[in-house]
Amino acid sequence: MKCPFCNHPDTQVVETRESEDGGFIRRRRRCGGCDKRFTTYERPEVSFPTVVKRDGRRIEYERAKLQGSFQIALRKRPVSTELIDAAIERIEDRLLNLGQREIDSSRLGELVMDELKGLDKVGYIRFASVYRSFEDVDDFKNIMDEVRSPKAKAAKKP
Repeated sequence: MKCPFCNHPDTQVVETRESEDGGFIRRRRRCGGCDKRFTTYERPEVSFPTVVKRDGRRIEYERAKLQGSFQIALRKRPVSTELIDAAIERIEDRLLNLGQREIDSSRLGELVMDELKGLDKVGYIRFASVYRSFEDVDDFKNIMDEVRSPKAKAAKKP
């Protein structure tokens, strides 16, 4: 690797450390020309699919947008940040495992709904009401019936 100070082509790795989460490798290097030290980081380059919006626009996948969706749906709900991060990781793993260059925003929305359904039913209903553009009370009733526990359904029957 070239030295960023003097552009000498020969640098030596003095120390190598892996990050705590294993997400990157940090290397301390020393230049053979000017003897200065600098740090480099190695991270895997991951390509998420492009998101195709309903109107046909194509945008880059952004983790921050996904986090924002979860935070809005789960505002004031008893769901930890760690659980939200784990849900986002599962969605990202699915996106990468699809092996596709593009994904419809509707498919991405369904992945979010699947995760929210397991995390918090109120958050799931909040997200679904916006995502599916609920028009009236019947839409809310239908989704509430969908998420109600079997015990609640059995107790409600006459």
